Amino acid sequence: MYAVIRTGGKQYRVNPGEIIRVEKLPGEVGEEISFDDVLMMGGEGEPVIGTPAIEGAKVRAKIVMQDKARKILVFKYKKRMGYRNKRGHRQPFTGVAIQSIDIGAEQKRAEG
Repeated sequence: MYAVIRTGGKQYRVNPGEIIRVEKLPGEVGEEISFDDVLMMGGEGEPVIGTPAIEGAKVRAKIVMQDKARKILVFKYKKRMGYRNKRGHRQPFTGVAIQSIDIGAEQKRAEG
């Protein structure tokens, strides 16, 4: 079973047991979080697509790391002007381990 969730302005396809990197989320390592913005679920049978999200569906996860990504260098240069500008940036991220995908109660009734 898999789900498509939305967090931090991006969409992620997740499976239980998988570790993904998402935009920085508040919380400590070891803390449990849930993603309520589930856009699609699939796996066995027909996929369930939300409009825009599936009511009552949740993806439960555990925070496994709070870190920064590798440095990205931004170098600006204008030829023959003597202009050079070098900057760097490290984007913070949160590593989460997906524990389970829960279907909403309305979806269970509609399928059964």
